[in-house]
Amino acid sequence: MEWILWGIMLGLLAFIIVKRFIKPKYLTELTQDDFIKGYRKAQLIDVREPKEYDGGHILGARNIPLSQLKQRMNEIRTDQPVYLYCQSGARSRQAAEVLKKKRGCEDLHHLKGGFKKWTGKIKKK
Repeated sequence: MEWILWGIMLGLLAFIIVKRFIKPKYLTELTQDDFIKGYRKAQLIDVREPKEYDGGHILGARNIPLSQLKQRMNEIRTDQPVYLYCQSGARSRQAAEVLKKKRGCEDLHHLKGGFKKWTGKIKKK
């Protein structure tokens, strides 16, 4: 009986690791240079919390925190590319999943390494 429990826990751990680190096919991960090339023609969304956003964000980004995304997803157009970023990349991947499944967004991109790797222009509140 104990080995069954260990098997379930191991399977769950493997699922969590794969889900966290494997990039979904519908999401394009972009380097900073590629992100810069396209984000001005797209909807640029910072999915971090307001305090993080106020501390510094990419110029032109709109703050729609992941914690509010389901309530605010109608603010995001489905006919335009969506460029997402967060602090490290984990929340932007989650946001892309929500936008794909619940909103039907197809053209989804996120910043590899997130804002902490960003060296471009920023704005602070």
